[in-house]
Amino acid sequence: MASEDRAETGAEPRVGVLVVAYNAASTLRATLDRIPEDFRTRLDHVLVCDDASQDETYQVGLEYQSGNTLPLTMIRHVENLGYGGNQKFGYRWAIEEGLDIVVLLHGDGQYAPEIIEDIVSPLVSGDADAVMGSRMMERGSALKGGMPLYKYVGNRILTTFQNAMTGASLTEWHSGYRAYRTDALRDIPFADYSDGFDFDTEIILGMLGVRKRIVEVPIPTYYGDEICYVNGMAYARDVAVDVVRHRAQLMGFGGGSSADTDAYQVKHSAHSSHGQLLSWMTGVPSASVLDVGCSDGHFAGLIRAMGHRVVGVDLVKHDGVGERVDAFVEADLNHGLPDEAGEGYDVIVAGDILEHVIDPDALMADMVSRLSGEGCILVSIPNFGHWYPRLRTASGTFDYDQRGPLDRGHVRFFTRRSFERLIDQGGLRIVERRTVGSPVEILERGGNRAVGRLARWASAADRAAVRVRPTFFGYQFLYKLERL
Repeated sequence: MASEDRAETGAEPRVGVLVVAYNAASTLRATLDRIPEDFRTRLDHVLVCDDASQDETYQVGLEYQSGNTLPLTMIRHVENLGYGGNQKFGYRWAIEEGLDIVVLLHGDGQYAPEIIEDIVSPLVSGDADAVMGSRMMERGSALKGGMPLYKYVGNRILTTFQNAMTGASLTEWHSGYRAYRTDALRDIPFADYSDGFDFDTEIILGMLGVRKRIVEVPIPTYYGDEICYVNGMAYARDVAVDVVRHRAQLMGFGGGSSADTDAYQVKHSAHSSHGQLLSWMTGVPSASVLDVGCSDGHFAGLIRAMGHRVVGVDLVKHDGVGERVDAFVEADLNHGLPDEAGEGYDVIVAGDILEHVIDPDALMADMVSRLSGEGCILVSIPNFGHWYPRLRTASGTFDYDQRGPLDRGHVRFFTRRSFERLIDQGGLRIVERRTVGSPVEILERGGNRAVGRLARWASAADRAAVRVRPTFFGYQFLYKLERL
């Protein structure tokens, strides 16, 4: 029975435990014994992954397996996969086994199996997609539990930085006691994450990136005789790089994975492409508008709120788009605008879409044919001549990104000169042209004052650079076009 079916019928979710173990021969048996007896009956499976230990961890696990009723499977990796790599293996296993929930437990006993039900409960109730155990929720408990002062201070500094950069409000990013819904794991590319200890940070960033619900649960702190294999300075560097890269990806800089059908976020800043397109619509009398490549319809909804009638066209009908437009037509724009889209439009908006189609000239001609006599086309197009694509190309590091000028969904690239040649060939004239800079304002979303001040300064500097040299610093070009 699929997890969705179990939810509808009220059936108990299938819960599994992934125990990551490395040189845990002296602690594994006691850790497994500490799983509460009444919770064991709810467990579908327990997988212990010995990450090529140099001690007797695997033998201890086999002995425990043969003499216990716990539904346990013991495996040993031939080569060490790393802390993150070991988790990847376990999460793939949980998904393939059809589990609904998987709990991450450490074989060294540092995290309390006694409270495993508290970790799982928000997932079972449907209140969370991911649950993080936090040693910092209860004031003073971490130090009382034996956390060394230097680790406590480092944890607090890194957590504050990570929250500021991401807009999250977690009390701790660095606990290894977690649980996830497997359907949430399917929605993030965890196989692409680090094999090291910063995997835990990357998986939080992934969950935030797809807007999953993260709930924290207080957990006790315990530091015993276990050996710590984490290089603190290297770990701090890696997680800091991870969150900076995450923020850069939101701005369109740096690699990432994203399906072509992902919804694009509306940029509300007056200096953004969306803000500029909306300014062109301000003061326009009630008009018929065609939004070509409308994505989830949030931008179309803003136009509609101005009193216009909006028809949206896109490849995929995202959730809620039907409520934001007056009519929606599902179509592959590589085949042109469908007949159902209609014609005689006062305004056609093509925001960040022409670079996604194989033949933009044909789509532009199709849009021109759907205009009313006095109609206009509003276009935004990314600038391949921007300093970032130039740098990536010149340095030999060209690759596709999550979004931005090198969005992996782009099949055509334009400079200002090449796009204006397309305009001329399409029998159009430029009524107005604008240039916008990099979406630096995204940095302000974290709500941190210092980051916000930096973002505002960087945004002002970027806009000044755009005015001086738009073809080099311009992130996007915008055009208001009419027939010749």
